Amino acid sequence: MRKIISLFLLLSLIFSLAACSQSENPDTSSEQPPASNSSEVTDMQVPENFVLIKGGSFQMGSPESEAWRSADEAQHTVTVSDFYMSRYELTQKEYEEIIGNNPSNFKGDNLPLENISWLDAVAYCNARSEKEGLTPVYAIDGQNVSWDRSANGYRLPTEAEWEYACRAGTNTPFYMENSPSAEDANYYGHYPYEIEDNYFSQGNLQVKPGEYRQTTVTVDSFSENPYGLYNMHGNISEWVWDYYGNYSNDKQTDPVGPATGTLRVYRGGGWNDFAKNMRSAYRATLEQNKGSFNLGIRLVLNAAPGTGNISATGAQNTYADGNDKILIAYFSWGGNTEGVAEEIQSQTGADIFEITMVNPYSSDYNTVLDEAQRDQNAQARPELANHIDNMDEYDIVMIGYPNWWASIPMPVASFLEEYDFSGKTILPFCSHGGGRFGQSLTAITKLAPNAAMGEALSVHYSGGSELSGDVSDWLKNNNIQTN
Repeated sequence: MRKIISLFLLLSLIFSLAACSQSENPDTSSEQPPASNSSEVTDMQVPENFVLIKGGSFQMGSPESEAWRSADEAQHTVTVSDFYMSRYELTQKEYEEIIGNNPSNFKGDNLPLENISWLDAVAYCNARSEKEGLTPVYAIDGQNVSWDRSANGYRLPTEAEWEYACRAGTNTPFYMENSPSAEDANYYGHYPYEIEDNYFSQGNLQVKPGEYRQTTVTVDSFSENPYGLYNMHGNISEWVWDYYGNYSNDKQTDPVGPATGTLRVYRGGGWNDFAKNMRSAYRATLEQNKGSFNLGIRLVLNAAPGTGNISATGAQNTYADGNDKILIAYFSWGGNTEGVAEEIQSQTGADIFEITMVNPYSSDYNTVLDEAQRDQNAQARPELANHIDNMDEYDIVMIGYPNWWASIPMPVASFLEEYDFSGKTILPFCSHGGGRFGQSLTAITKLAPNAAMGEALSVHYSGGSELSGDVSDWLKNNNIQTN
């Protein structure tokens, strides 16, 4: 009997020592963040559905060989620190629970929030931080916003953080091995990557045209990227912290963009974008007080306190006051945009000007498609046949164009570069076949960054019987007097 009792006591001692050892040496394979991230992480509960993005260095931007790259994507070396990022785009339910309203164009609790301005986005970050007992990140004074990098509240990612997280260790146009099909992402699926060069003969296309849903989809749709993030390409674009400007050629650590500007950056592409504008390096822009039906946010949190306070001052644009001299300038190929311009002129009595080329595009549909995509791919600036001698007299310039390859036709780019639009208000209007503005508004703002941009008008083809009413509403929303 004593042998049995001794054996029992020995076994009990072994189990007790094993338990003590386990409690002193926790399992290092746990999903908890590494202790090196900082004591702040252990002091707060990381929200559900946020993942740790381990920092590192990468080549931000795109190589010159990348198809459909823009000149503002110059490659440069960037290092980012650890941070937490939400797996999902912010939902409408999450926003409404904090703010009490829902500005989205497409309604649904688990659909992404959209149609939100950058200023409303940072206000939401602060409001949610306060509700959850975190320190708000931003100090908001009208149009001016500063960022306390030591605060532990919710914030927008920097442009560098966003691209680093999207790329997930890749250096290709998209994080997936092949460019995304309509089964991989929510975008204008009729126009996969490099369709522009293969429109009439698609045998060389890596991905064939697919479904165009014409709406947002739930935030957990499709597969996540290697970092566990959903919809980094497509569905909605996402605001980031930075003002728009040229990249620095120097190596940078945790860059935050220019200190001043007129435009904020957003990334990722949306449900109505061509695949070329969903590339990891593509940069889109908009004024910080504007929103769009394909633009929302994805939240991040510090993994460790940063240092310093980042002050960013917006150069404020001057808007129309209802008593300004107006010019309607338009480029039209098939007549749809011309019809819209003439309707605007009939309601306003404004001066009208047609943008024409020294060497016009072909009147044949198939040929003009090739010519238009060729010029856009080369970012050509066709010579214009006519010019405006008194541009200084106009306060408002309404610029009309067909949506070609999800952007402006290159003759419109020639027009925008010919004149100084500083202090003027641009009111874009476009005719389209389903993609609305595409990225044409970004193209305009990049070419005329010192102009204010009012509300834009998109017209499906010729606009039909609703054109007059749509134009009237648009003019009223922009405070333009009518006849």
